Amino acid sequence: MNAENQDLTTQNPAIANPSENRPSFTLPPEAKRLPAWRMWGPLLLQIGLIVAIPAQAVYTFVTGRTVILQTAPVDPYDFLRGYYQVLSYNISSSEDIKKLPGWKDLPKAEIACPVGADCRELEKNQYLKQGASFYVVLEAPKDAANSGRPKAWKPVFVSLQKPANLPADRIAIKGRYNGWRMEYGLETYYMPEQEREKVNREITQAQRGQRQSFVVEVKVDNTGHAVPVSLWVADRNYRF
Repeated sequence: MNAENQDLTTQNPAIANPSENRPSFTLPPEAKRLPAWRMWGPLLLQIGLIVAIPAQAVYTFVTGRTVILQTAPVDPYDFLRGYYQVLSYNISSSEDIKKLPGWKDLPKAEIACPVGADCRELEKNQYLKQGASFYVVLEAPKDAANSGRPKAWKPVFVSLQKPANLPADRIAIKGRYNGWRMEYGLETYYMPEQEREKVNREITQAQRGQRQSFVVEVKVDNTGHAVPVSLWVADRNYRF
């Protein structure tokens, strides 16, 4: 270093050691590293919610009792939905549920009785409260063992709470009113694309001759939840 540069360094120490003149920054508390649980906690919660649905279905499939449900007639032009079939049952209609004992105990939608109207008739025809849950008790057919094709279980009464101590030939399935029909988690049945058209044609043909020719085999667990297992169209069983 020549004398001229040495004089400049002496006069300005920042040139000799520039690192000593750099400004120092302190990170705010919120910018510090987050605890691991704050990152993994929400992620694990989301994973748990995703897994819970199929886990419930697996539990029902493994532990549930086999029940046969009678389907309602389907519109062949409104039957296919992508990779699944749209299903409806004789316990899907509120008009059918109204006929069962216990209907009067279910929560109803609030209605205003107009002046001069017959309020008794309104109460008779009023609908369930939207979102209301309930249980339909089904009874096994007496001669099920003597039939080649399984016969549908018969709805015998409806209850707001899950009935306890049901006899061996009865079971309660949990439903919910969505505002226009009863749902049981059995309204869709997935099947391979190459089978959909074939099964749909057979269902349409079978229902022309006999309504009871199309039934669905389901599993119902001890909490009332149900999952579809297979379709019976006439004497043919489809399981996917």
